[in-house]
Amino acid sequence: MSKRKIFILLIVVVFLISATGCPARKPNAGPSPLNQRYQEEPTLSVYFVETGDVQDMRLEEYLKGVVAAEMDPQWPSEALAAQAIVARTFTMKKMEEGGVEERGTDASTDIEEFQAYDADRINENVKQAVADTRGQVASYEGNLINGWFHADGGGLTAASAAEGLAFTEEAPYIHSVEDPGFEITLPENKSWTASFPISQVREAVQEAVGSDPGEISTVEVVEEGPSGRATKVKLGEVTISGPGLRLALGSTEMRSTLWNEISISGGELVVSGQGYGHGVGLSQWGARAMAEQGETPEDIVKYFFNNVTIEDLWD
Repeated sequence: MSKRKIFILLIVVVFLISATGCPARKPNAGPSPLNQRYQEEPTLSVYFVETGDVQDMRLEEYLKGVVAAEMDPQWPSEALAAQAIVARTFTMKKMEEGGVEERGTDASTDIEEFQAYDADRINENVKQAVADTRGQVASYEGNLINGWFHADGGGLTAASAAEGLAFTEEAPYIHSVEDPGFEITLPENKSWTASFPISQVREAVQEAVGSDPGEISTVEVVEEGPSGRATKVKLGEVTISGPGLRLALGSTEMRSTLWNEISISGGELVVSGQGYGHGVGLSQWGARAMAEQGETPEDIVKYFFNNVTIEDLWD
């Protein structure tokens, strides 16, 4: 075949392709990894610390007791619904990670192990909030997030899980935002003071870090996070994380690690601060404030968690 005929043949082929069109590659529009793993509502085993019993429950039924216990059931429905999304996500993430290993169950009603639960507090508001968000979870890049929440961020939530929880794994969806709940929160969340006998502090720190701090006569915050929370504290000869010290001394007594002052006086460790909780993720008082301002549950969750997606996993 001559070069001229080959050239003409190529022109014809190009013309036919342009006229009929090549089949374009379709983007991968399949279900997300979450929708592949969860296509129906799961059943979970729950350890009841009050009785020692284990009970199997459908997730949505269990969630009503969690939302009722973790947030005031009389609060606005949008706040309760935001709590439902986050608590559902928290539960499923923990289930993925193996649940409560020491109990051999998916969940526990012991707040030191899992989430609070109180079926007696369930009302119509809670039932509606759970029903309105049925199957909804928060994800980041196709995976469940750690659905952390706390009562009050003290005006500003923690910049990272490391800052508020001493959590070492990556959690890029956690960021620091202004907490609108600080304007309407309880007085004890706006300003609190707690005192601990030095003997108790020494014992608690030794148990937490495995090293005796010795006679504690000085205390120093040696590191703070971007939101101002104490991340490292030196007591005597030992350095402990701020979150670690809070847990060691009691998270209800030392209400947060957002401290205004810490000192030793009269044989006691005296701490003053603001906020209530670890400060990571959803602020419950912030959720209430945003709900009262007309924000939707999805808006609330996406405000406190950066670049997350709300996914519907089951009907």
